[in-house]
Amino acid sequence: MRTITLISTLSIGTFILTGLAAAQDKLTIYTYESFTSDWGPGPQVEKAFEAECGCDVEFISVADGVALLNRVKLEGQSTKADIVLGLDNNLLHEARETGLFAPHGTDMARVKVPGGFENDIFVPFDYGYFAFVYDTEAIETPPASLKELVESDGDLKIAIQDPRTSTPGLGLLLWVKAVYGEEAAAAWSSLQNKVLTVTPGWSEAYGLFTSGEVPMVLSYTTSPAYHRIAEDTERYKAAGFAEGHYLQVEVAAQTVNGAKNPLAQKFLAFMTGPGFQDAIPETNWMFPAGETSSPLNPVFEDLVKPEKTLEFTPEEVAENRKTWVDEWLSVMSH
Repeated sequence: MRTITLISTLSIGTFILTGLAAAQDKLTIYTYESFTSDWGPGPQVEKAFEAECGCDVEFISVADGVALLNRVKLEGQSTKADIVLGLDNNLLHEARETGLFAPHGTDMARVKVPGGFENDIFVPFDYGYFAFVYDTEAIETPPASLKELVESDGDLKIAIQDPRTSTPGLGLLLWVKAVYGEEAAAAWSSLQNKVLTVTPGWSEAYGLFTSGEVPMVLSYTTSPAYHRIAEDTERYKAAGFAEGHYLQVEVAAQTVNGAKNPLAQKFLAFMTGPGFQDAIPETNWMFPAGETSSPLNPVFEDLVKPEKTLEFTPEEVAENRKTWVDEWLSVMSH
């Protein structure tokens, strides 16, 4: 009887310890849908980090980056996220003010983005410039400026993303505000007639574009690299705009809960090196923000290079985002 009891106790103890180890050896990452898609960087990143940490990585995705912040704010201190990956430079101040994120403690020596980056909570993983990508078989002469796109006559149709849920959508909102200032509402009123659809996230809008539903879509200067490298076609190009292009720097951070999991800080350090960064150029189709093991494909050198970089500070965005989104909504909902 004593033997059976001992074995049972050991078994229960082993089960409990195994359960605790399993819980500790799991990393939960919230991110956006295109990151976790089969063709996105998620699968490659997951495989590389799991090989390094001997742990289980679970990605949980939402439509896009602004929806990501909305979800974490809604869940608050009870969030299951250890890492939130896919916020951007426009959301930094607002995200910090939630108190839901912890300092990263990561060596930023390998991180390189335009203008530099110093932040004790957020770590960049890629960057790019918003652009309108067009189908050369449908559009012979693309607009050469944002003002030309907004103010031109004709029946051009575009797909854009919702600034309430999408970081590209928010990027366009800020791009228009940077160019038009107090005249932004009038600009949206002019542009509204050209907007075929507003999608929750980037994936839906770009899918409409590649399926031929719309000849121009809000995306990135880097998007044509996908078509050049993966599809061997120069059919899709980005239009260079005279006023400049709005910069996006995508970031990740550990939550306050995640800071209790050693894997979170380990992942942020991993994110700045080749194990993560090698996946970015040709799966997320953005510029890497950290160290890669080899130079980028020469195609990336041929992309539109913005003559001017447009950017509001995170504080300016946090202070004005609701007002500017309401302005957009008041025009686009009529």
